[in-house]
Amino acid sequence: MYTHPLFSGLILDENGQTVDTVSVNGEPFYVVNDAGFRRHIPAGEVDKQVFNQLMEQIRGHEDIIIEQAAKMLDQDNIFSRAVLMNQLQNMDKQFESLSEVGIPESSRQYLGMMGFRVTINIHGEVVNVEQPGQMLPPEEE
Repeated sequence: MYTHPLFSGLILDENGQTVDTVSVNGEPFYVVNDAGFRRHIPAGEVDKQVFNQLMEQIRGHEDIIIEQAAKMLDQDNIFSRAVLMNQLQNMDKQFESLSEVGIPESSRQYLGMMGFRVTINIHGEVVNVEQPGQMLPPEEE
């Protein structure tokens, strides 16, 4: 069961207003104000869209990400690179884990301070993911 909205506080409506997060019978929802009508959109559906968009940006850049992550962790060796590659290859499982425990509040705050924002429409469709240092898809470089 999906219990933790991953991007709470980072989701905006098309008017640039932060959407609320509520829980109904243990299921999280993002609440979009539609001219006074509060539309409840299952957080899991929105979060999965955002996660998939982020994963699309990673595809094709795995080597660069692994290299930089290994350097940041000061673990630039073949074994650390193998672990990082395994994590990237199993990203669907990462989403499942995240949905069970959520993203820590401090991490969400950091993402917000860095300019990470997601805009959704009144139907819960992601219309924009704004992030600092966004990488271009391989064909656009």
